[in-house]
Amino acid sequence: MKIQKTNAMRILDQAKLPYEVFTYAHGKEAVDGVSVANMLQQDPESVFKTLVTISNTKEYFVFVVPVAHELDLKKCAKAVGVKSVEMIHVKDINKVTGYIRGGCSPIGMKKAYTTTFHETCLLFDQIMFSGGKIGYQIAMSPTDCIELIHANCADIIKES
Repeated sequence: MKIQKTNAMRILDQAKLPYEVFTYAHGKEAVDGVSVANMLQQDPESVFKTLVTISNTKEYFVFVVPVAHELDLKKCAKAVGVKSVEMIHVKDINKVTGYIRGGCSPIGMKKAYTTTFHETCLLFDQIMFSGGKIGYQIAMSPTDCIELIHANCADIIKES
């Protein structure tokens, strides 16, 4: 299957950062992250999903967490220094990020939003996240990704 370059991949190419692209079969709908990890035979702890929130100050914040975990919105707000954050509506994802649900990459959004990765990403040599299109995953060094998009790391997930 020929890989169609996404915005995220073009940005990584431009930055001359190494990455791998993995593809998986899907219908028209987004596939949940744990299923994607299983299809690609990856540890779900090393496969991350990108979630977009809006704060009480009407700023957008992006959080990148392992696919099997949920955001702790209180921890997220504290990590970015605001009173509160809530998930944006699915209908607003494309307008805010330029991506669609299930294909939202932390790289290459319409604007550079403050982005926070869950701190466990640093435990892995490579993490995987959406390549910017449903069916595409990018695997790369978490530190390269964090440096590229000027992200930070914090404990932002609910305790299981």
